[in-house]
Order: sequence, then C-alpha cells, then structure tokens
Amino acid sequence: MESKTPLYESHLRAGGKMVAFAGFMLPVQYAAGGVIAEHNAVRKAAGLFDVSHMGEFILSGKDALANLQYLLTNDYSGLSDGFVHYSPMCYENGGIVDDLLVYKFTDNLYLIVVNAANKVKDYQWISDHLSGEVELGDISNYVAQLALQGPKAIDIMRKLTAAEDIPECNYSFKPHAKVSGKACLLSRTGYTGEDGFEIYCSPADAPKIWDNLLAAGEQFGLMPCGLGARDTLRMEAAMPLYGHEINADITPLEAGLGCFVKFDKEDFIGKQALTEANSLLRCRVGLKMVDKGIAREGCEVFADDRKIGYVCSGTMFPYLGYAGAMALVDIAYKPLGTQVIVDVRGRKLLAEIIKMPFYHRPKSV
Repeated sequence: MESKTPLYESHLRAGGKMVAFAGFMLPVQYAAGGVIAEHNAVRKAAGLFDVSHMGEFILSGKDALANLQYLLTNDYSGLSDGFVHYSPMCYENGGIVDDLLVYKFTDNLYLIVVNAANKVKDYQWISDHLSGEVELGDISNYVAQLALQGPKAIDIMRKLTAAEDIPECNYSFKPHAKVSGKACLLSRTGYTGEDGFEIYCSPADAPKIWDNLLAAGEQFGLMPCGLGARDTLRMEAAMPLYGHEINADITPLEAGLGCFVKFDKEDFIGKQALTEANSLLRCRVGLKMVDKGIAREGCEVFADDRKIGYVCSGTMFPYLGYAGAMALVDIAYKPLGTQVIVDVRGRKLLAEIIKMPFYHRPKSV
C-alpha cells in the first residue's frame, strides 16, 4: 500500500489527481491547470512541487569523506561547507546504482539525497561498502521536501525568508534557514532547468509552508505542479532520470555524465571498469522529431537500415513547442545534424540529432 506525504490533504484540496509513484500517492497534475499549464508556469513564473518522496540519508563520522570518495564517482575533497555536489554512484562494472546529491555540513557530516524508488537499494549498497569510523542513518521519514522552481521563485522566497537565509549560489544551501517562520534547510537546487529552491523541513511544518508559499506566489503566477510537469520539465532540460537515461546497464560515460567522473581520484567503485572503457560504443543524444509524432520510451532508433539504439524518454516539449527525446545510440551517430528514423508504433518517423539541453534558462540581466 502506498504511503501519503505530509501534503496529501493539501493536494486533494487543490484538486490534485493522485497516482501511485515510488511507493507514495502523489499528484500527477492539478484540476486548475494540467501538465502544459503547470510546465509553462515554471518556465515563465514559478511552480511548487511536493518531492517529499525522495530519500534522505545522513553520513557522519571521521571517515565520512573517505567513504564518499570511494562510493561516488565525483570528487568531494574540495567541497566547501554549505555546498552541494551531484554524482553518479556505480557498480564495479561501471553501471549506475543511482544518481544523487550530497550536501556538506562539515568534513564529518553530510546529507545524501537519493531517488525515491532506489531508497532501499541505495541504503543497502552504501551500508555494505562503508569502512572505518562512519555511520549511516535513514532520516527520510522525518523530512518533507518542497521544490519552488522558476524565474519568480526568488521573488516569492524573499516574501517569506530573510535575505541572509537565502542561498546566493546555485548548488549551495543554508542549513538553518527559516521559511515562513519554520526551520528548514534551504537549498538552491532543482530538477527543472530553472532557478529555484528545495526546502527540507519537518513533516508537521510542510502544510503551512506549502500554503504560505502558494499565497505569497499568487501575485507572481505561482502554480502547484505535479509529476507530469516535473517529468516534461526535466526532459526539456535534458536531465537524466534513473530507469530511463541511466540504470545498472548504462555507465556515466555513456549517459553523458563524464564530467562527474573524476579519474584522478585514488579510487572509487567502478573506476577500473570505466578506465578500461577506452572507446565508447554508444552515447546519449538529443532528438528533435522532424516528422509529426512523439517518440516515447522504448521506441527503436534506426539509421543505414539497421537498429542503432532506442529512446530513453520522449515527449512534446510544452515550452519549446516541438516533440523531442533523449536516446541511447551507437557512437558513430552522435554528430549534430545526423538524421535517424524512430519507429513509433510501426510508423517510421524522421528525427534529427540536436544539441542538449534542449532548453536553456535565460541568463540573468
């Protein structure tokens, strides 16, 4: 039976269409808008998401950093207190266990945020590979998480939060902020391609923060947003999702995440396999549909009369106004402008390899 987040009743009052997702009942969209309206609200104004289903672990102890260095492909040795790093976490063969965020409080204390569907697996994997003086704790049940995203997110946050409590830089956070008078960890992160914030708070405080954010954001066009818009936004921004662009059979190098693999580290799980993969045979690419139609997950991709890969995720991009997708294809077809054929339920549709991300956030003036 699926769990309910602390905001379940808030979603019902707002007309949320509830669905089962990663063990939770969450809104896929709201009656007032729908996926397209919610998506475009995030691009033009702001959207508010319930992401309380995510998993949160605490890693602490004298050897916490050494364990992060071994568990993850990214390098955490130079991470400053109050900042966040993204990283894949790999198996010995280079396939991906999960991708996650690590928040640094001190050299001996870190918050690890993992994908909801992988929480149990990730906790076991990390636990099985710890060594030295270090402790791992799962605090997921004691944390609610809200995401305020979009160009107006900063204006909304300023109405409810003191200036000194607002993180100034992307991928930074304030561990002891107050939002609407409630204690929070306030992070300048997100999963939409926009500026925005993720708010970690007590489950008991989440409904008040949610309501006050919606009230403060009404003048700016803030909308509550569901899983549907969250997915189309991350696809438009070409952000990978576990189970789609990344999984146990796809390496970070194939997924285009090589910048998060630091081979100059002494060692990490999967390093040998990734080092030995001298020449990539396949890679993640962006597709723009030329013919009318939408390439969905699992659609086969062809070129030169043979199958060269498959679609990982695809949709009609609401803001950009065209159908696009991310696909895993043979490396020879990586060059921009390459034309391919996508089999969409028996229809052979023309598509073109284009640069990712599809959507670029406008630079601040």
